[in-house]
Amino acid sequence: MTRWLLAPGIIWMMLFLVLPILMIVYVSFWTQTTFNISPDPTLDSWKQFFISDTYVGSLWTTVRIWLIVLACTFLVGYPTALFVGLFIKSKALSTILLVVCVIPFWTSFLIRVLAWRPMLGKEGAINIVLMKLGIISQPIEVLLFTELSVVIGMTQIYCVFMVGPIAFMLSRIDRNVIEAARDLGAGFGRIFWKIIFPLSLPGVVVGAIFVSVMVLGEFATSGALSGRKVNLLGNIIVTQVGSLKWAMASVVGVILTVVMGIVIAGFLRIVDLKREL
Repeated sequence: MTRWLLAPGIIWMMLFLVLPILMIVYVSFWTQTTFNISPDPTLDSWKQFFISDTYVGSLWTTVRIWLIVLACTFLVGYPTALFVGLFIKSKALSTILLVVCVIPFWTSFLIRVLAWRPMLGKEGAINIVLMKLGIISQPIEVLLFTELSVVIGMTQIYCVFMVGPIAFMLSRIDRNVIEAARDLGAGFGRIFWKIIFPLSLPGVVVGAIFVSVMVLGEFATSGALSGRKVNLLGNIIVTQVGSLKWAMASVVGVILTVVMGIVIAGFLRIVDLKREL
């Protein structure tokens, strides 16, 4: 009976995960010419990817921006989650603050991305405020249409996916354990590193997986905030699909999938989520 209950899930995964991935791998070995594509097996598209500075550069750019955004979301998200999940004793207030964190998601993704343009532009809100306060005399031009603007936009958009899981794990910590450690003379720093952070680590891992998967597959934020100056692997896929170059798009898709798999496997080795959650 148990096996039959698993059947719908297995069929769903086979149809919408395993089969599409196998199809992408298969198409990546097709022969692609300028105006034609045929199923004759070849490694030409794979060779073209690894000898091209543009494609390899987009791979490293994707990895670099992923690491930066992951670090930024953790640095911004963990203190926020610590405040919401541990320091606030009222469950109702904690829930309200988490709802406040997801208010930006009530608007569409594209609007949230484009909303950064009037903020980061040369004559945008941030430059105006800084000049009014006398902090700068000239507008800061690197805020928009650069890699920095992409990092800022992604950090703001995906930070909530880091806050939620960490706040959930922090809220599960038994306050009596912290009180006992405090009664025994432990300071906040020692309590944090010996009790709070280890117990919140499963939430950090889950949040890091959420952020990583979304950032590695990104293309809209970099396209809108970098003025197409920052090419991620997602942007390469969009460009290749638009040019009907299915074989190269599949190659990039396979590489992106492998990178995501390595990243997720690495995070899952940090903690045993089946035991901790």
